[in-house]
Amino acid sequence: MIVEIRAENAFIFNEKVVFSLKADMRTKKFVSNVCSFGNFNIVKVAGIYGPNNSGKTNLLKCINAITDVLLNKGFFALYNLFSKSTIVSLGVSFIFEGKLFSYDFKYDTKKEEYVYELFKEITKDSSGNEKTDTWLERDISNSKLYVKDKKMSDMLSILARNNILIHLVNTENFEYMRDMKRILTGFAEKVDFVDMNNIPIQKTINVLKNKNSICNKMVSFIKNADLYMDNFYFDDLKNIKIKIPVDNTKPQENIFNLPEGLIERIRLTSVYKGVPVPTILFDSTGTKKIAALASYIIEALEQGRILIVDELDSSIHFKLARAIVALFNNELNDKAQLIFTVHDITLMDCQNLFRKEQIWFVHKDPQQVYLYSLAEFSAEKDKIRDTTDLMEKYKKGVLGALPEPELINSLLEIRSEEVSK
Repeated sequence: MIVEIRAENAFIFNEKVVFSLKADMRTKKFVSNVCSFGNFNIVKVAGIYGPNNSGKTNLLKCINAITDVLLNKGFFALYNLFSKSTIVSLGVSFIFEGKLFSYDFKYDTKKEEYVYELFKEITKDSSGNEKTDTWLERDISNSKLYVKDKKMSDMLSILARNNILIHLVNTENFEYMRDMKRILTGFAEKVDFVDMNNIPIQKTINVLKNKNSICNKMVSFIKNADLYMDNFYFDDLKNIKIKIPVDNTKPQENIFNLPEGLIERIRLTSVYKGVPVPTILFDSTGTKKIAALASYIIEALEQGRILIVDELDSSIHFKLARAIVALFNNELNDKAQLIFTVHDITLMDCQNLFRKEQIWFVHKDPQQVYLYSLAEFSAEKDKIRDTTDLMEKYKKGVLGALPEPELINSLLEIRSEEVSK
C-alpha cells in the first residue's frame, strides 16, 4: 500500500507537495476504511478533487514516473516549466510485506543523471516513536555516499549515474541491495494505472479466455453493475453473426483482414433476456468501461494490488462509482488500495463513505499548485465536521479547488461581433 507520495519541481508542481494516506486514528469513525500494519495505519481509498488542468492527473503521473523508474522502464517526467532548476524530485513511502519503506530520488533532466537516492526502513513503537534505518544514501552533489552493504561502499563513487543503483549492479552479491531491489520492484509491480477515457480491454479478455481464478468473480461484478445483463463471456463466434461490409474493389479473400485486437473485442458477448449480442456494438460506453475496469478491480481486491484510476466517474452512474469506493473501504478488504481523481461531488461524503483524510484537493493559482486534504480543515476554525454538508461547502468555494468559469464572456464577445456587423 502507498503511504505517501512526494513531488517537487515535477510536472505542474513547482513547490514540494506531499500526498499522504496515513490515517489519523484519533478519529474512530469508519475504522473499516483503514488498514493497520503493526503501528502504521493507512487509508484504503483516496479521492482527489480539483478543476480541469489543475494538477490531479499530474499527481498520478508522478506515481507512474516513480514505478517506471523502479521497474527499469526509464524516467518520464518533466521538470516544472516555470522553474529555474532542471532537477525533478520524487519519493514514495509504502508498505511491503507488512513493513514501511521509503525511497526518494532526484533526476537531472538536463544531464540525464540520477543525482540523489535515499532508501530506508521505518519502524514505529506503540508510543508512536519512529526509528529510521538507512540502507542507501547516494548524494552526488554533496559527495555523500553510504550503503549498508559495506563491501559495496568502494564501488559507489565510480558507478554510472544513468540509472538507479538497483539496476546498475548485480545485486545478488549484496545482501541489502538484493532485498532492496526485491522490495522496490515488488511494490512497483503491484501498482496498476487506469485512464477511464482509454481503458485497455485486453486484461478482461485474457481473464475470460483463460478462465482463471478471478473469472467468475469478474463476470459477477459486471452483471451486478448492469442490472439488465444475464451474462458476459468471450464467445467463439458460433452464436453471434456479424455482418461485415464487402468491399468489391478488393480481392474477396481480404474480407476478414481485421486487426487481431478488434476481432477479440467483437467476441466479447453480453447476454440480455437470453439473447447474446456483441458488447462492442450493443452496450453503452459506461457498460463497456465497467467491463474493462472489472478485471482491474477484482484482481486488486483478490491480490492486494494498488489501483490508480484517472476520472473514476467518467461515463458511469454516480451510484456505481460510489459502490466501487465502498468495495475498497469494506472491512473485508485488508490489502487492496484505490486512488482516483474525480469531479462527482456526490462522492464527497464524510457522513456515509469517507474519513476526512481520504478526500484531497488540488488548487492552482498564478503562483503555484496546492495539494491538501479535507483533514486540514478544522471544526473550530473552518466549521468543517463529519456531519457538514461538504457538497454545499465545496460549491460555495469554502474548500477551494473550485473552478469559476467565465464562459459568459464568450457569449458577450459573439454578440458584440454580431452587433458590430
